[in-house]
Amino acid sequence: MPRLRSWFLTPTAAVLLAATLAGCSTLELKQREWIFQPNPVTDTRSGSAEGMQDVWIEHDSAVSGQRVKLHGLWLPQARADAPVLLYLHGARRNIWGSTFRIRNMHELGFSVLAIDYRGFGRSSDELPSEAAVVEDARAAWDWLARSEPQRPRYVFGHSLGGAIAVQLAGAVDDARGLIVEGTFTSIPDVFRSLKWGWLPITPLITQRFDSTEHIRRVRAPVLVVHGSEDRLIRPELGRALFEQAGVPKRFVLVQGGTHYSTNGVGQALYRDALRELFGLAGS
Repeated sequence: MPRLRSWFLTPTAAVLLAATLAGCSTLELKQREWIFQPNPVTDTRSGSAEGMQDVWIEHDSAVSGQRVKLHGLWLPQARADAPVLLYLHGARRNIWGSTFRIRNMHELGFSVLAIDYRGFGRSSDELPSEAAVVEDARAAWDWLARSEPQRPRYVFGHSLGGAIAVQLAGAVDDARGLIVEGTFTSIPDVFRSLKWGWLPITPLITQRFDSTEHIRRVRAPVLVVHGSEDRLIRPELGRALFEQAGVPKRFVLVQGGTHYSTNGVGQALYRDALRELFGLAGS
């Protein structure tokens, strides 16, 4: 969830209070802009997505009342029985900025589908909300169920995407496992962990992403991964989320991993955890 810290600092706290005085609708829209920082820019020239196939997923949104078109990237394995992973990215960076993690998860043996929520990349141009991105994730999950009905399916989320993944995994009964990295218990808890966390604005937060509540509903095994040097989302928040999950579960602290490097630095630890928790041998 890059740059989440920036909107929680004192100037934004003042804006939150001002927006409250201006009206609830203004507050709602501003929070959605600050939290998601939707990024419609795509970079197809870098070659970072080489070998990945474009996927389009359409669904009727109960949240917006509109037809939503989601763009995704599909990176399959050669093995017909390879497990399938739904990759959910964090704020600001769309799937074009997440291709290195997509490849890392592919190297661990998964066929990977990564999607952009509405407002991101080439997906429908609409300001996201908590309810909307969870709806988009569910549409992608259902697409995978139709496309790969015989394969075991897992859901992965990084940062804010971890909170989305937790909600999805808590709502479906066919996930073989939940994997989250660099994520948190709730947006209010993230704010409280920051320098200005003493300011009394948490009741004003509308996009709360209360993963503590949702992870209790997850029946699949849970793997929580965090970098020891994550300065954006503190490791204590990942550990606290892990404590609320049911068993079986595992917490992996990647020494030296930051919010952005943990996935690569921790590949060996990932491989061990996938084998021990999910019984996956990798590629």
